[in-house]
Amino acid sequence: MSPTRIETVETDAGPARITWRPAARPRFVLAVSHGAGGGIEARDLQALARELPAHGVTVALVEQPWRVAGKKVAPAPKTLDAGWRGIWPALAKPGLPVIAGGRSAGARVACRTAGELGAVAVLALSFPLHPPGRPEKSRAAELLGSGVPTLVVQGGNDPFGRPAEFPSGEYELLEVPYGDHGFAVPKRAPVGQEEAVALITGRVVEWVGSLG
Repeated sequence: MSPTRIETVETDAGPARITWRPAARPRFVLAVSHGAGGGIEARDLQALARELPAHGVTVALVEQPWRVAGKKVAPAPKTLDAGWRGIWPALAKPGLPVIAGGRSAGARVACRTAGELGAVAVLALSFPLHPPGRPEKSRAAELLGSGVPTLVVQGGNDPFGRPAEFPSGEYELLEVPYGDHGFAVPKRAPVGQEEAVALITGRVVEWVGSLG
């Protein structure tokens, strides 16, 4: 695998940052952003960045401008979308099909903007279907409106939406047994943490392969 490269990109929402993990013979770019409460150090994002380059996928870990600026609270969705739009030309520059992805709030951004930006697919990690305890405030329309092949990876115990709560639609859903919103599994669970992460990376590799 080629060395990691870090790129700063100016956007209308401020400077953003891309950490590139290049594949030797890339077929796709998978661009994934973080959620509203964490960064690209999330276990699922880091696992994908380690695993996918060996399967012909260059991974771009995207840090939104608010995170680069050191702020602790994410801005409104409109500002998140503006930052993602500003990053997109750099993501598309290698000339490869781009899969838009993200975890939690980042997954919402990817779904909302996939069609307009020309993403070939969406990877939605821990899609926040609703705020915890507020199922009536559904965000299903964002997921269902992505307009491209979409894979949702959801923890079985995610308080932002358990797999059984998701509506039927034109997307695939992988349940990570016992996983919470960060895919952490309890020590007493019959599924270990490494096994849970391997389930995610293995399914994503398989899914990307099905895209062509």
